[in-house]
Amino acid sequence: MKKILLSAFLAAALGANEYNYEVSAMGGEASSNNRQELQDHGVYGGEIQFNDFGTALKPELSILYSNADYNNNRGDTNIFRTALNGVYEFQKSNLITPFVKMGLGYETMSNHQYDNHNSAFVDAGAGVKIALIEQISLKLEAIDMVKFNDFNWDNNILLMAGLNFAFGEKAQPVAPIVAAPAPVVVAPEPKPVVIVPAVIAAPVIAAPIDSDKDGVFDPQDKCPNTPAGFKVDSEGCPVKATLHLHFATDSNQIDSTGRSEINGYAQFLKENPAYKVTIIGYTDSTGSDGHNQKLSERRAEMVKSTLISQGVTADRLSAVGEGEKLPVATNDTKEGRLENRRIELELCR
Repeated sequence: MKKILLSAFLAAALGANEYNYEVSAMGGEASSNNRQELQDHGVYGGEIQFNDFGTALKPELSILYSNADYNNNRGDTNIFRTALNGVYEFQKSNLITPFVKMGLGYETMSNHQYDNHNSAFVDAGAGVKIALIEQISLKLEAIDMVKFNDFNWDNNILLMAGLNFAFGEKAQPVAPIVAAPAPVVVAPEPKPVVIVPAVIAAPVIAAPIDSDKDGVFDPQDKCPNTPAGFKVDSEGCPVKATLHLHFATDSNQIDSTGRSEINGYAQFLKENPAYKVTIIGYTDSTGSDGHNQKLSERRAEMVKSTLISQGVTADRLSAVGEGEKLPVATNDTKEGRLENRRIELELCR
């Protein structure tokens, strides 16, 4: 039993999977200002959040119900509130995902007292989701609903808690398989056999040499000084390199080992000025799509700045980010996510 609970806890902590939508069952208490003459009252309802729009703000539909008493024995009123919000989620920290939201809504009241009427309102709030297991979280939030009644602003403060359920796991992209070009091997012509009295010399064939170890032998290699790590074409000229610079999660900083590796590519580019380079940054799947897109762009720009500082002219370099697209390893493990935090260099002449 302990192993099952531990597995569920680790799955929630890692947050390996993403889901298309979330449904929350919420309950709590609402507090109104004095003008509304409403006593504090319970509030119940549900929220549904849509995560598959590919935007930083995630749409959320909220429907809430309350039954509140008026002061001075003026009876009670049923209150229905419906709101459409945009939710922004911050980077998950262990099991906790903070969020803020803002939107517009409409409130109806069955008993209109003290100038309380059906009206629109603006709301803003903040909260956290605390992972319990893979698809269930504890959700806590505070919301301020502001409406305009007879030339006066009225506030309702809602404090709520509930359970959040995630559904519709997103499909993971499949990385394309790119086959490296096969090296072309051409053996040199054998030397003629020389016959001398009583001695027959065997033909001597020189062993082919591949000085830069790119898979293309020197006689056919038109780019004989290609740095290690480049994929090359059939003539031995580089077309692409992948740099695993070991970026930390949510960082674009390059350590001393990574800078040394980039310096080697800078030297090659200075010796071969005909090449232009596209620098492509990638991330793992930790964080939202929008956040990862911007992070991958910052990583590509950091490598571009490093190459420029080593003497490569800026007009030969362009930097783009692809976010968490096209992973080369699984994002379900720490090692896989490290492989996906990478830089690729594509060269053209």
